[in-house]
Amino acid sequence: MKKALIVCLALAASTAVMAQGVTGDAGAGAKKVAMCIGCHGLPGYQSSFPEVYKVPKIAGQNAKYIVAALNGYKAGDRKHPSMRGVAGSMNDQDMADVAAYYEALGKDAGATPVPMAAAQPPAELAPKLAACAACHGPNFNTTTDPANPRLAGQHADYLFAALRAYMTEGNPNVGRASATMRGMVLQEVDGKKKPVFTRAELKQLAEFLAGLPGELKTVPQPRFHAAH
Repeated sequence: MKKALIVCLALAASTAVMAQGVTGDAGAGAKKVAMCIGCHGLPGYQSSFPEVYKVPKIAGQNAKYIVAALNGYKAGDRKHPSMRGVAGSMNDQDMADVAAYYEALGKDAGATPVPMAAAQPPAELAPKLAACAACHGPNFNTTTDPANPRLAGQHADYLFAALRAYMTEGNPNVGRASATMRGMVLQEVDGKKKPVFTRAELKQLAEFLAGLPGELKTVPQPRFHAAH
């Protein structure tokens, strides 16, 4: 647990340095999301390549995490052809503005706060999830640093695909290079990387996270914004 927390804090610090001096403007971001709303603005929309799953809910997601994810796609650390193309067309200010827009999108000041109590995972998964709260928070919604993603209420099939991506190597279209997450889902045994979770356990974990109360949502948006 202590090691996981140290890694999370180091990751958050590096992200903060990377984004230093760039402040997002949600109003400006609203004018820069034309490439986003065709997928993320359609409730239940599924991607068809490179895998089939519902595109993630990003309204209400931490802005700092969105920036980190976009930079990951741009650098190729996250493998997804469409997202790399989108991120590659954005500069630091664009990313910060779009992230600020989506973090604020759909938030309701009168909404019931998400419970802060620790979420209770299935008993058979609890030992393997003990370190997750160090980054994602005990309720998987209130993260210990905004550079980490909120997971509560996210689509189960997307979470399953994302977790498997951290285990994938040598695929030009699928894979994620986060050392932190790869260390959570893979362990070294006799000099070889072995999955920490079985496929069935990954599905169970994804369904558990998807069923938790959270602030993530998909806000329906028109494909074309009126000119401002």
